[in-house]
Amino acid sequence: MKNNNTYSSIVFFLLTVIAAGLFSCSNGSQNGPTLSCEKFSLNNVDPLSNYQKDSLDNHIYLDYNNAVEGFSVPSIAQTKDGKFELSFEIKNTGTAPQKFYYKIYYQNERYKFPEIDSVSKNENPLAEENFYGSWEETGIAFKSTTAIANDDEYHTITDKFRIVGNPRNDQRYFSNGKNDRWKRNPRVGEYKFMLVVCTEDDLKTIPTEVQDISKKSKDHFVNPYYFFNYGKGKGLKNTIAYTSEKSLLVVAKPNLGAGIYINDMSFNGKEYDKSYFCATCGQDSNIYKNAPIQQFINYVDASTKMENIPVIADILKDNYSKTDYNWNKSFYKKEELIPTLIQTAKHPCQTVFSDPKENKIVIKNPGTKYGEWKKESVGIITRHGFTYGKYRVKVKLTELLNKNGVWNGLTNAIWLITQGGGEWNFRRSCNKEGYMASYWGGKDDKRVAAVDYSEIDFEILKTPPYCPDNEFPPVFKNPNDNNKNINSWNIPMPDDITKNDDNITVACTNWDMACWEPKNFGVGCNPIEHKGQTYYTHRWDHWYRAITEKKEEKDDELFAGEYYYFEIDWRPTEIIWRIGPSPDKMREVGYMNETVTSIPNNQMLLIITQEYHNTQWWPGAPYSQDNLPFPLNDIPGEIYELVIE
Repeated sequence: MKNNNTYSSIVFFLLTVIAAGLFSCSNGSQNGPTLSCEKFSLNNVDPLSNYQKDSLDNHIYLDYNNAVEGFSVPSIAQTKDGKFELSFEIKNTGTAPQKFYYKIYYQNERYKFPEIDSVSKNENPLAEENFYGSWEETGIAFKSTTAIANDDEYHTITDKFRIVGNPRNDQRYFSNGKNDRWKRNPRVGEYKFMLVVCTEDDLKTIPTEVQDISKKSKDHFVNPYYFFNYGKGKGLKNTIAYTSEKSLLVVAKPNLGAGIYINDMSFNGKEYDKSYFCATCGQDSNIYKNAPIQQFINYVDASTKMENIPVIADILKDNYSKTDYNWNKSFYKKEELIPTLIQTAKHPCQTVFSDPKENKIVIKNPGTKYGEWKKESVGIITRHGFTYGKYRVKVKLTELLNKNGVWNGLTNAIWLITQGGGEWNFRRSCNKEGYMASYWGGKDDKRVAAVDYSEIDFEILKTPPYCPDNEFPPVFKNPNDNNKNINSWNIPMPDDITKNDDNITVACTNWDMACWEPKNFGVGCNPIEHKGQTYYTHRWDHWYRAITEKKEEKDDELFAGEYYYFEIDWRPTEIIWRIGPSPDKMREVGYMNETVTSIPNNQMLLIITQEYHNTQWWPGAPYSQDNLPFPLNDIPGEIYELVIE
């Protein structure tokens, strides 16, 4: 009997040693239900025990109600107290009762930089930009259990946490002592959860900046996922860092029928007409708190000035022909033309509508009358900013061409734009010469280390998919033209462009503010490969603030049907543009990565517009904006769905 006990003890000891080796403390990749160290074992770790407990593929939608100050995941409407419940079991395998210390970390895994540099194998300096957090009160480092007896029993520990904006409580996002969590909203995409449990002795060796994620080391944050999975924390003998197999997919899907907010700032503090305010569009408290959308007012300056022909017509419905276009272009004398700027809404809520029954938004470029003479852009913009995400919209925007191939003058645009804000929303520093300081500045604009401007565009219009190796010729004046076309481009267009009357161009653009840091920063036309396709990027010169790719598509396919999908997939190191008839049939039409352009890492908003462009912005366009008629009738566009995931 004594020999059997001795044999059993030896076997148990060997199994314990083997287990300790297999589940080495601080191993963040184990998926087994039990993890063991010298002093304790963990079992049944569940970071989401009160949310779809039986699912390993959890989804949660951001709650837009009362989210004007930022999102929390979950919201008070999604769990009993607006928190996730962490649950785990711990067994004391030491020689005496003892306390243990624990902390839950979360990190967005879809839109992150790898924690470890693939070349140096050291910490990736960009990993501090990842969206990770722990307890809201960052001053609470590791929490202590009560003294747990060494009784060979598992003891259940529970706690609560939630995902919030600015989870490190970074002072960059504070104003007047207030934590503006909306300035660094939770990212959409997949989150994973890492539970770290340790003894008191090991706790003393964990750096302050890892215990309290609001602290820095050498002016940089330390990503805890690096420390415990790759760094010094991986070797701690009595620390277990376990990444749960259960993850959470956060998706944003705003209710487009929940109203449209009117922001006074859009009108530069000037008085404006509020007579069109209604239950679903305006500024009342309910709309302010809950509406996910506001009316967008395009920027207007002298670059949008036209001297337009005094003609009103419905190009799409009236079978307006090329003969009509050329006749009207030549018929009117300069003094008969209508000098005007491209206009924006003077009466908010008149041209944008939120439909709560069908959960959609309708926008309308208004028709005009003799004496009014206006081409008015229209659009909407989201109110809640994000960093990164796959933005997919389902829309029925206006057709751009009639059956004669004549353009109606509008550009359909789906685009992301900086949320602004100055320093709190600065992009990552450009380490080679800096960014051009302003959006509108020219070649002589100064360069600065950081800016808050960013923009990623779909712009769809009638223009050739031209990609010149050099700059276009300068503007010229045709002395034989009694019209106003003194700023025409003298560009011979190839036959294969002029004959494709049913084609429009999908232009995909990233405004990188001319940061020269990307290793393949280029001017002119340059190829880039992705998934077997070759795209051609174009930049006018070394000071030009944007890089563009163009692709011809059929107008009828994109805009003649009931709807079409457009997608901007914005990732930390690349941007992908896709279009398609359904979410499962999307195809790429544009691609860029960090080797050719600076990918923005600040917070942006989504805009959808039907807008009038000065065609001087699009050299080679076969129709000049000011030779196209003013619109006779309203031109509607409908927005059915927005999903960010």
